Amino acid sequence: MASAHAPVIQTGLYRKISAVLVAVIAASAVVLALLLPRSGAPPWPMLILIGAGFLLWQLTAPQAERADRAFLPLVAALYTFGVLTISRIDPRLGAHHTINMLVGLVIVIAGQRFYERYERLARVTYPWVVISLALFVLLRFFGRDVNGAKLWFSFSVFNVQPVEFIKLFMVFFMAAYLARNGEAIATLRFSSLGENLRLFGPLLLAWGVSILSLALQHDVGMAILFLSIFAVMLYAASRRLDVVLLSALIFAASMWLVAAHYPYVQTRLAVWRDPWSDPLGRSYQAEQGFFSLAAGGLLGTGYHLGHPNFIPDAASDYVFAALAEEFGLLGGLTVLALYLALVVRAMRTAFYAADRFTSLLATGFAAALAVQVLVIVGGVVGLLPLTGITLPFISYGGSSLVANLLMINLLWLFSRKPREPAPAH
Repeated sequence: MASAHAPVIQTGLYRKISAVLVAVIAASAVVLALLLPRSGAPPWPMLILIGAGFLLWQLTAPQAERADRAFLPLVAALYTFGVLTISRIDPRLGAHHTINMLVGLVIVIAGQRFYERYERLARVTYPWVVISLALFVLLRFFGRDVNGAKLWFSFSVFNVQPVEFIKLFMVFFMAAYLARNGEAIATLRFSSLGENLRLFGPLLLAWGVSILSLALQHDVGMAILFLSIFAVMLYAASRRLDVVLLSALIFAASMWLVAAHYPYVQTRLAVWRDPWSDPLGRSYQAEQGFFSLAAGGLLGTGYHLGHPNFIPDAASDYVFAALAEEFGLLGGLTVLALYLALVVRAMRTAFYAADRFTSLLATGFAAALAVQVLVIVGGVVGLLPLTGITLPFISYGGSSLVANLLMINLLWLFSRKPREPAPAH
């Protein structure tokens, strides 16, 4: 007989609305109203729609009352930092960032019933690789060339960066494959050559071709992200540290070859080793980023009082430096704390997942979020060579924003807890 004190999940509209999300949206509205630049006509109608979109996102998600309520408020807070920083650099880009967020919310809300059936994708493995390779080939022939890299498809005024969605495809491929073969890989010995080829062959082929495609398209940042997702998911499924280290060594050798043959990689490494070597040339962007970080100090110069637009590509590659200049070290640490909370919630979701496929998906998405933040922030502060990865929900980039929203939505659906049994009468 059930205990008299057993909790009963109540249904109804009011149970789906998170008080934390409402509080974050209200605080964001106040902050945006007080701080957004008056010039450039802030897109208030769209911002209001985005606030409503977050509430509708929660209301339309299946069984939202049983899901982790931290995901959406964290995303809303990060987006607020993003739209503030980008609008400060260029109000036109801030308006575009708002439109991209609105498009992403529409895609997420409209497809909730489809996303809820994600378990069916556990039986889909190799089509993800085929789709990814097809997109890489199409990019090679029809992609738009920007700074020597063909990473975008252009449709009138819209640009789509398919590699942002390919990272999701690769997580689904890895999760489906490792859910079936992870235990076999865990007990596999290197002396079993035939079994090694059978189990590791598909993984290495898919991973290797993807990395090669990214290298040929001068996207080393995404190559690093793909390797990290591969290594984390492989370790989570098999606990084979030796295989992960071997993969890292192979990747390091591959990157050495890329660096030896591609001048743009050599330039990035030279700037990282000595950012003061060419102050008016190749090192200009890195130096301006350091100056912004230094000018921000602990508390920042104050919003509207810094000069983040001195940094080239500040809205994308160096958005963290622009943010830290006007919001200071405390502002930067606040943003990192929000990301940490997001990754921790994602890993918690993986730990408590109901099945192996869901757990691996959540692990892959958590790794993708963590590595993106680590690589781009590490590049901005000089710990790592800078790569062209976006800072989730803050950097300017529509494809990245939509892909990351899809990722968070799936994590949110994964986090739903089993229903409590009804009390016996």
